[in-house]
Amino acid sequence: MRMIAKLAAGTALASLAAGHAIAQDNSVEVLHWWTAGGEAAALNVLKENLEAQGITWNDMPVAGGAGGNAMTALRARVTAGDSPTAVQMLGFDIRDWAELGVVGNLNDLAEEEGWEAVIPAALQDFSRYDGQWIAAPVNVHSTNWLWINGDAFQAYGGGEPQSLDELYAMLDAFEEQGITPLAHGGQAWQDTTMWENVVLAVGGIDFYRDAIIDANADALSSDTMREVFDHMTRLAGYFDPNFSGRDWNLASAMVIEGDAGAQQMGDWAKGEFLRADLTPGEDFMCMRFPGTQGNVLFNSDQFVMFEVGEGARDAQLAMASAVMDPAFQVAFNTVKGSVPARTDIDDTEFDACGKQGMAELAEAAANDTLAGSLAHGHAQPAAVQEAFFDVVTQHLNGQISTDEALERLPQAIAAAQ
Repeated sequence: MRMIAKLAAGTALASLAAGHAIAQDNSVEVLHWWTAGGEAAALNVLKENLEAQGITWNDMPVAGGAGGNAMTALRARVTAGDSPTAVQMLGFDIRDWAELGVVGNLNDLAEEEGWEAVIPAALQDFSRYDGQWIAAPVNVHSTNWLWINGDAFQAYGGGEPQSLDELYAMLDAFEEQGITPLAHGGQAWQDTTMWENVVLAVGGIDFYRDAIIDANADALSSDTMREVFDHMTRLAGYFDPNFSGRDWNLASAMVIEGDAGAQQMGDWAKGEFLRADLTPGEDFMCMRFPGTQGNVLFNSDQFVMFEVGEGARDAQLAMASAVMDPAFQVAFNTVKGSVPARTDIDDTEFDACGKQGMAELAEAAANDTLAGSLAHGHAQPAAVQEAFFDVVTQHLNGQISTDEALERLPQAIAAAQ
């Protein structure tokens, strides 16, 4: 169970009853890391929904990007026998906590509200554990997007690139315009976000699953993977010299300000463009990363429900139901840049990129072309993910050759499993 297994699990489980005994009727305590303005405002919709039902919201915000700080705080709480009602989580963290046996059971609510029919099966792999619903998914972010400056794209004069060769043609045109063709932030997760896009573009969804989700050693050292690394080398040639260590939002700013032509990034980048008062389809373009059309790589924020005493159970179920309420899913995701976790929601209130994302999520779910993002914790547990990160980043930075990457990648993954 990786880091979580290092908890004093027996102590935590034995003291759960004491922690739950102090949980108040008609109240929920929610641990999350949505502390930024737009996210906090959207979360307030959920809070107001519950307060209208007479349920008090006790906020436990823990600032920090992908939730690492929140998981540290949660470990301390569970070890002390004082679990929150609900916790925002991603991917394999959900499975880790489920293995400890400290999460709640939402089966009756899920059956009553028909969650199984409206939540994609790939998300349910994390929302459920051992046949038991344990979490309510809030959203779906997808990572295989390309964001393009509208003026640069208009000057290019071509259509949306459908393949990597067409992408290179567009990037060459941006270079001729005197701007950085491809804005990138040189951080391991950003490197791997781009790399997983290229894996999907080169090998397709079956190869992606074979190499990344199944971590098949033959696939990791294959000629197809060689092609992936060669494309990464070529793409790096379109970065500016100062990309190393750059935060993703600063790369977005380069595109927004016209200093760069394009950025490969998940759909949370859209928020940066919208905050700059830019209009999708005019001032900036959103499109699937060339070669990945028809496929969606995802990560999904979910609220995991922890075991609580009977007195707090009704409030917890009310919260889970409110998370799945279409009105909340719309209110939250129109701000966040993501799309609803439900595939049955009307897209009227979403912008052009949101409408596209919703349609493509539903299509991918129906066609079994929806797969978890490696870079964002939905394809491999943390130790294996880090092994991927190390090799991908070393190669992108020119520290190892493609031959060395093909040799080291399966070795690193095997050692981390």
